[in-house]
Amino acid sequence: MSCVPVIIVTGASRGIGSEIARWLAKTGACLTLVARSETSLNEVAKDVKNLGGNAVVVGADIAGRDACFYAVRETLKHFGSIDGLINNAGILDPIIPIADVNPNAWTYNVEVNLFGAFYMAQAAIPELRKTKGRIINISSDAAEEPIEAWGAYCVSKAALTQFTRVLAVEELSITSISVRPGVVDTQMQAQIRKQGSMVMSQEKAAFFQRLKDEGKLMPPHIPARSIAWLALKAPKEMSGEFVEYDTPEISEPALELFGE
Repeated sequence: MSCVPVIIVTGASRGIGSEIARWLAKTGACLTLVARSETSLNEVAKDVKNLGGNAVVVGADIAGRDACFYAVRETLKHFGSIDGLINNAGILDPIIPIADVNPNAWTYNVEVNLFGAFYMAQAAIPELRKTKGRIINISSDAAEEPIEAWGAYCVSKAALTQFTRVLAVEELSITSISVRPGVVDTQMQAQIRKQGSMVMSQEKAAFFQRLKDEGKLMPPHIPARSIAWLALKAPKEMSGEFVEYDTPEISEPALELFGE
């Protein structure tokens, strides 16, 4: 099948990733949905098709280079081209201070959050050059704000943001952007509330609990709408930037394109 746009979304089985897929489906996009949980991906793929898009499911752990290159090959096999790559997959674990953490757990976090994006980009770049496509990397406030017991996550997200900048100066035909999606009501936030009190200060743990109790966590479909718009429409002059999902120049055209 040949269609446009063709976009790969990693971490597409839940949270922001699944909502990105649903927004893109409304434009008739062809999507490759990548995550470890193939069962959950199949449910998202059903939604994509019901909303007017097409979807291929790739159950894979992006921490491995072979899995990432396989996802790109499957995309080309089914759709023939690639217009965008959204590196959304990410993990928070381990939530442990640096002095006490298992090095293997720290390494795996970096493999998923940074090397997964690197492998996916490296595999997709030859095709994205042809289409003058876009790479959207999902970063975090933690890229700039150090948070106790989140060492691997903070470091990997900071590196991902700088990786985006390097892509922008190396691949001039590709628009590469990193996005701060805000504080979102996902399983990662539930994990913070469950484990944070054991390793974080009382003040910091209470802060995250208040976000939930006071209804201040963002529903994932809201930042996902902005991210979907960036994958389709981000202007070239944004390449290399670390942008906020709710910046008016992003959120307003996203709302206009997709609606509520």
